[in-house]
Order: sequence, then structure tokens, then C-alpha cells
Amino acid sequence: MTTTRVRKGQILQRAGELNTKVYKVKRGLIRSYTIDEKGKEHIYMFGPENWIVADYCGPQEPCQLYIDVLEDGELEVTPKELPVEEIPDPDALLRRLQVMQNRIVMLMSSTAKERYEHFVQTYPDIIQRVPQKMIASYLGITPEALSRVRKALSNRE
Repeated sequence: MTTTRVRKGQILQRAGELNTKVYKVKRGLIRSYTIDEKGKEHIYMFGPENWIVADYCGPQEPCQLYIDVLEDGELEVTPKELPVEEIPDPDALLRRLQVMQNRIVMLMSSTAKERYEHFVQTYPDIIQRVPQKMIASYLGITPEALSRVRKALSNRE
């Protein structure tokens, strides 16, 4: 494991590359995402402090995700090949898996409002740190739909 400083806009991984790294965010914010054939980004996850971000493709399979830096920060970089018992922070990995499972279930069965409320609960510290279009991408809705959801929630208060 090594610790490295990263800068906003830095690309850590591109889809199609063979990447053997796992990133744990010590400080800052990163994200992973795909880009479809029309050029539209689909955010898979955000990685705030103490979160792990990686593309879990096989050892010789090309990655599916891009990973880039949204805020200057510091990352712990670990090779993916470590045995499970040597993973630096298994709790962070389990937390990531739980969030991903919840997200998949939410995308299959919840309204945009419910997905937004879940996003706010999952990522309370980054709601002001990322552009609204990224939040909309994560939720699988348009920025306009996100504006309507936020307006409806603020009128309810």
C-alpha cells in the first residue's frame, strides 16, 4: 500500500485498461462512472473520505469503469491481488458492498424522490461538494427531474 496525493481532474483509471489498484480515500472525493455509446456519463459511485473505490474486474479483464478525482486529496493505493485477510480496511469494503446492494435495489424499485432521499442519507457530506448534474447521473434521472424532486421536497418542509 502506498499513499499518494491527487489533484482535481486527475484520471486514475480509464475503461478498457487493465487496472490492478484499489483506492481508499483518506482526504478528498473521487468517483467511478461509465460512458455509454452516446457519450453520456452514468455515475456508479462517489468515494468520499474513508470509502474504497475500485473496478472489480478480473485480473486480466479490461476495466468497465473510469475513476477520477473530484477534489484534491490523498489516497491509499493498494494492489487488487492482496489476499482477503490482508485488505487494509475490511469494514470499508463491506460498507461499500452494502451501499452498492442498496443502490441496486433502489434503482429497480424506487421513485426518483426515494432515490434522492437515499442519496442524501448515504452521502450527507458530499451533497454540496458535487454538481447537481452528477447527482442526477448517479440517481439515473435528468437534472430537470432532480430539480423537480428537490423543489417538491422543499415545499413539503
